[in-house]
Amino acid sequence: MKQILRTTDPTQIVFAKALLAGEDIDCFEMDVHMSVLEGSIGILPRRLMVRDGDYLIARRILIDNDFSLEDV
Repeated sequence: MKQILRTTDPTQIVFAKALLAGEDIDCFEMDVHMSVLEGSIGILPRRLMVRDGDYLIARRILIDNDFSLEDV
């Protein structure tokens, strides 16, 4: 699996998951329960992962929808 998105904004994760699901691309959200450790203040980023084979198309979908992604 490859990281497609890392953010502290939960709305970006939800939007990205909806976009990818609409294109039948499976994704997995990591670090969801880290808020227990940080005290629910939202400073630790969440990561969205996709399969290696879906990475390039998932990246294109997110970029086309105005996500600024890190270069990997």
